[in-house]
Amino acid sequence: MHSTPRFLQGVYAFEGKGLDEPAPLSTALGWTVPAGATAQAVYFRGGNATDELICVVLMRDGAPMRYFPVGAKGDVHVPLRVLEDLAGGTTVELWLAAPAGLTGNVIVDLGLVEI
Repeated sequence: MHSTPRFLQGVYAFEGKGLDEPAPLSTALGWTVPAGATAQAVYFRGGNATDELICVVLMRDGAPMRYFPVGAKGDVHVPLRVLEDLAGGTTVELWLAAPAGLTGNVIVDLGLVEI
């Protein structure tokens, strides 16, 4: 079986809307599993350049799938042990939840495998 790695990654500026109000970071941080394929998210890495806790949210078809809190001026690496199949046509996106009015930069790297 052939697999192809896919990545949603980059450095993005943001303005928080509230820790309970995740919002899209960028249209570049979305991907749709091709028809006839299956994918899995296998890891997340993130860095937070602000003085406050933020949370990167992996969205699946517009609903939260995973939450990745990233501490103030901190980083996180999360190898995902519970893998869920993402069927063809499923859209995944990285959104951000941060305290209202907080501005800063976040570094994200989500690794997926398309099968």
